[in-house]
Amino acid sequence: MKQFIAFVIKETKHILRDKRTMLILFGMPLVMMLLFGFAITTDVKNVRTVVVTSEMSPRTQQAVERLAQSEYFVITQTVNTPREAEQLIRSQKADMALVFVQNRGMQIMVDGSDPNMAQQWTTYVQQTIAAANSSLFTIHSSLLYNPQMKSAYNFVPAIMGMLLMLICAMMTSISIVREKEKGTMEVLLVSPVRPLMVIIAKAVPYLILAFGILITILLMARFVLGVPLAGSLFWILAVSTLYILLALSLGLLISNVAQTQLVALLLSAMVLLMPVVMLSGMLFPVESMPTILQWISAIVPPRYYIETMRKLMIMGVGIEDVAREVAVLAVMTVVLLAIALKMFNVRLE
Repeated sequence: MKQFIAFVIKETKHILRDKRTMLILFGMPLVMMLLFGFAITTDVKNVRTVVVTSEMSPRTQQAVERLAQSEYFVITQTVNTPREAEQLIRSQKADMALVFVQNRGMQIMVDGSDPNMAQQWTTYVQQTIAAANSSLFTIHSSLLYNPQMKSAYNFVPAIMGMLLMLICAMMTSISIVREKEKGTMEVLLVSPVRPLMVIIAKAVPYLILAFGILITILLMARFVLGVPLAGSLFWILAVSTLYILLALSLGLLISNVAQTQLVALLLSAMVLLMPVVMLSGMLFPVESMPTILQWISAIVPPRYYIETMRKLMIMGVGIEDVAREVAVLAVMTVVLLAIALKMFNVRLE
């Protein structure tokens, strides 16, 4: 046990000695949380709106006033014809135009260069106009789990899944490959400590480091971005621990394939970064993807972790409601760890 602890201390000192890497590891979560929380957002706000006033009735005027009072839209200009409104949208001076047609309702012209935002703007304006003209009956609606409609609620679990996977897998693989590249792995393997214990000792500091990053993200989510932790903190940490072990196992697997640090870095980036961003549900709903991509996303571990964190953190469900996702993560961890250790032992022979 003393030898094992000595190996852990050795690896910890090696990590702490690299100040630039430590700055990147802890600076990356801070920067990404701030970017996704405040800069890269899908919140609907201050949509520049033009109103065509040629055929407006008192009722439609009331609807426009209601629209102007909302925080989502800004009435930037009024014009007389739909052609003028379209020209303002083409010249990027407006995002949307409302054309009220006598006895035929309302026409909405939207800048569709960003189809996702265009769809959101259309939905918001329809709801606002409907609320202003609900004289025949009263509609009461409630938005569960995210009443303020903040995009940070969606992004925080996704950032957790991406960062923990990239940092744990990438840093573990590079750490082991660095020993191989420098020729010091042979020295470690001929030591009295068993090869398996050497690998575990190298992974322990990254496990602790990942916990530090996880706590940093959770604190920023709660106190900077205002994202609630509605579920059990114990289960959030427990599932995150399983996910970190999965990421470390994947890093060990990559280290068995790569022979240089550059190859390990490129493999980690290619195998992890694009699938995590594109196929995990981080940016795009998995249900909206083509069938073939949905099948591929089924083997992307962050997909299940992000789903689990969204349910535990935002919805506040119990662990029984995420049992399927946790079971998939557990199976993936066992399979990846078994393959990685088997390949490592074969290499030793």
